[in-house]
Amino acid sequence: MRGVSPQVGPLMAALLILPLVPMAANAQRRGGAQGHPDTAERPRPLRFDYVGPQSAGRVSAIAGIPGDTTTYYIGGASGGVWKTTDGARTFTPVFDDEPVQAIGALAVAPSNPKIVWAGTGEAWAIRDADIMGDGVYKSVDGGAHWQHMGLPKTGRIARIIVHPTNPDIVFVCALGQITGTDPHRGVFRTEDGGKTWKHVLFVNDSTGCSGLSMDAHDPNVLFAGTWQVQLNTWTMKSGGPGSGVYVTRDGGTHWARITDPGLPKSPVGKIDVAVAPSDSKRVYALIETPNQGSLWRSDDGGHKWRVVSWDRTLIGRAGYYINVDVNPLNENEVLIASSSFHRSTDGGLTFPLEDRGCGDCHAIWMDPLNPDHWITSGDGGAGITK
Repeated sequence: MRGVSPQVGPLMAALLILPLVPMAANAQRRGGAQGHPDTAERPRPLRFDYVGPQSAGRVSAIAGIPGDTTTYYIGGASGGVWKTTDGARTFTPVFDDEPVQAIGALAVAPSNPKIVWAGTGEAWAIRDADIMGDGVYKSVDGGAHWQHMGLPKTGRIARIIVHPTNPDIVFVCALGQITGTDPHRGVFRTEDGGKTWKHVLFVNDSTGCSGLSMDAHDPNVLFAGTWQVQLNTWTMKSGGPGSGVYVTRDGGTHWARITDPGLPKSPVGKIDVAVAPSDSKRVYALIETPNQGSLWRSDDGGHKWRVVSWDRTLIGRAGYYINVDVNPLNENEVLIASSSFHRSTDGGLTFPLEDRGCGDCHAIWMDPLNPDHWITSGDGGAGITK
């Protein structure tokens, strides 16, 4: 495979041109002026003009349609939602009429590709100037029209998961407004297409949801990573007793914190989780720790865990990264988005560094029907494998 960057490709420096005042005019004003100083030609004020090239900026969320290599949705950190139907040759903005433009998560309903969800508020958090959102939006016509579906105080939404066969059941992983304490953090669930929501996982008002993954074979089983964090203008306080790995085995009604001694000892920081679609017993957890490891793995459905990688590059600058995904047909192929893109083919034991179309990487979407077809995004746009 080779990475192909679409038009929303690498962020490049703008070419800037300054207007110049002719030397003859300067000389005339310095001496020998033939008119009154007040009537002499005055230099134009200096200004910068952007002349290209086009750039996408930070793409914070991506989603595709299983089996479709032409249609994708991308969400900008502060640029709304864009859609392509020609394999990323051109993109059309489809969210410009909405009152918010910061996108944190996108999801297409597996049972109906016309249903698209957008979670607002960027969850890749490193500074208090990051733009927050106002909840979740839903489109039932492939992004042509959107309706606000609630959760207006969730601040930043990190992940959305739609039930594989019932599009009315949706889970929202909300990080919250992390510049202060906030009760609107954790996991929310709707069973009526967004008309009503239940706050099904709440740790405390300093801890939000930073990762969420559903078992492809049993949608009643979900794993969540939680993150205790406080963001101030001068620093980010990442980690605390609220950070942990949680599991539900009844569709989100009840959750339990996993306390197996194979996991790192509290306090830890930001966490993402991923259940291997090809093998429900294989679960990964990418965890920010100071010196206890980086990637953990369970081979029995989340009961027992062990550390498999101490590679510090997987979790550096964790607040801005921490994203793990698994090949839908190979539980040993693990993808991690960090300051660079990382890929393992041996169950997370080693990660040869690869460049797959992103720098300062954030989101990953893998086609569940085609493991060779996936998208990565980052600060410079998005890249699609062909």
